Amino acid sequence: MTTTEKPKAGLEDVVATSSAICYLDGERGVLAYCGYDIHDLARSATFEEVCYLLWHRRLPTRAELGDLQSELAAARPLPEAIVRLMRSLPPVDGMDALRTVTSALAHYDPEAADTSAAAQYRKAVRLTAQIGSVVATWGRLQAGGGPIAPNPAMGHAASFLYMLTGARPDAPSIRAFDLALTLHADHELNASTFAGRVAAATLTDIYSATVAAIGALKGPLHGGANAEVMRMLLALGQDASADRVEQTIRAKLGRKEKIPGFGHRVYRTEDPRATHLRRMSHELGKRAGTTAWFDMSERIEAIVKGEKKLNPNVDFYSASTYYTLGIPIDLYTPIFAVSRISGWTAHILEQYANNRLIRPRADYTGPAYPQRVVPLDER
Repeated sequence: MTTTEKPKAGLEDVVATSSAICYLDGERGVLAYCGYDIHDLARSATFEEVCYLLWHRRLPTRAELGDLQSELAAARPLPEAIVRLMRSLPPVDGMDALRTVTSALAHYDPEAADTSAAAQYRKAVRLTAQIGSVVATWGRLQAGGGPIAPNPAMGHAASFLYMLTGARPDAPSIRAFDLALTLHADHELNASTFAGRVAAATLTDIYSATVAAIGALKGPLHGGANAEVMRMLLALGQDASADRVEQTIRAKLGRKEKIPGFGHRVYRTEDPRATHLRRMSHELGKRAGTTAWFDMSERIEAIVKGEKKLNPNVDFYSASTYYTLGIPIDLYTPIFAVSRISGWTAHILEQYANNRLIRPRADYTGPAYPQRVVPLDER
């Protein structure tokens, strides 16, 4: 195959499909779900409202929101066999566990083989509810604790924190985590969403398509940056002086090392999600009695912006936000999936509704055609 135009590496800026779910304008720093600006949603909507918006393209009425909250609460408890499976796994990374367990969930879904639109929607709700329970339960097991049953009276963010820690979370913690879920819910055709849509386009089941998305998220070029940010902060130390922070970061830049949490494939301005997480990191730090992690992050941001002209992305301040909430670092990427499952399933459902097999072409750069097969003894 030959083309007159050289293909773009990584399909950068290539329009691969039409979608009514997410709008991005990287030049102006705009992120919108179904026409609603992320700043408005961050201020005025809960994660459950955002889930409904992504799935239905409109915000719910009070009655519709109540129904969805009830459906999510009813779906959160995990089958006992799934908990036993998690206990039986060898020492593995949280994303490996999530990939395996999500695949296994399909075997316990009574509608697994039903491909009607109504059943697919109910499966999207169950997946969103249960992936949160899987990650929280995995965190409990890794910490040496026992599983905690979800509280049906709690919202999605509160229930996750309760299942993870065993303590009833306070209102500011719930709000902070709910905001993080809202900000991570969707981001157009990122690598994991595209992987999910490609799988769905074969008409595989929604669980398999979600596993494809999880596999893409596991890759370090897509997920895990906020965990690396927090490890960098911990290596500097909570009591690190401004001079130590500056010397360390400038030395890294001098060695051309990448500072995690900066730059984005789409945004040329500040990632609009970082705006809210920066504020949340500061507020949580003040409540915890120390803004050391926030202060250090702010100093690093100033250095990197000054030297490299790079803005922080969604991962940079989510690191200190999660850490201050008491969330283990190994759960940072799985928690991304706790939120993004809403967007993944929205895109998978959209793909099912107007499907065509996704089958791009490649620009051939191999040996010239035709090659002659030389007999084996003559090679």
